[in-house]
Amino acid sequence: MSLFHPFIEFGFMRRALIACVALSISATPLGVFLSLRRMSLIGDALSHAVLPGAAIGYLLSGLSLVAMGIGGLIAGLAVALLSGAVSRFTPLREDASFAGFYLGSLALGVTLVSLRGSSVDLLHVLFGSLLAVDAPAIILVGAIAAFTLIALAFLYRPLVIDAFDPTFLRAQSRWSAPLVHGLFLTLVVLNLVAGFQVLGTLMSVGLMMLPAASSRFWSRHLSMMLLNTMAQAVAASVTGLLLSWHFSLPAGPAVVLSATALFFISILTGPCGGLLRRT
Repeated sequence: MSLFHPFIEFGFMRRALIACVALSISATPLGVFLSLRRMSLIGDALSHAVLPGAAIGYLLSGLSLVAMGIGGLIAGLAVALLSGAVSRFTPLREDASFAGFYLGSLALGVTLVSLRGSSVDLLHVLFGSLLAVDAPAIILVGAIAAFTLIALAFLYRPLVIDAFDPTFLRAQSRWSAPLVHGLFLTLVVLNLVAGFQVLGTLMSVGLMMLPAASSRFWSRHLSMMLLNTMAQAVAASVTGLLLSWHFSLPAGPAVVLSATALFFISILTGPCGGLLRRT
């Protein structure tokens, strides 16, 4: 019982856990679809793309949750749309286009934060402050998680078709491939904005992509992969927060390190291609 004592006694630990669980349920299914569409690194690019907008919100309103969230959402969507346009109308591939935009966005965001803030403010923006999550942040993260799950319920079939047979989706009259792609990237940006509030711009993509990559070693069925990735993310959140409390570690990196440990365990022991199972 003493192991889970921090969640029972301290409100800030409960709030951090609620925020991480909400992200685990909504962001990790998007990570699975990013992995299936061979777009894993695009999630990382978009997580950096929100930084200039968040920095502008910070310059205008300080560490305001609403201002930084809105700014990050606008910046992330702008980078996603611009990268898609460049890859569509030029010979440059989408991954290279995203790389160019996200590197510039990261440098611009760090520069903007440094103009007004201190190194502490910059670290807060880049790595988050999980144990300082307050009620407005939980409401925002919970609202984004609920919206994401509802949207995924409507988009599930076209997303699955687009991941495995894009040509068939293009032949359908109800859904167009660019529309599905655009809505999907919008959901990714929304969840990265939610993760930015909790884990910072550099750590938020870790909770989205690491459990998604691990789930490939535990099942070949998409529905089971989605359940597995959410379960792993929740387990990493609980483990990381407990490690943070008992060993005085930074909470956000501890959560991502826990997800990394599960990733390596999956590589070794997973029944679907794990190294030990193959040998």
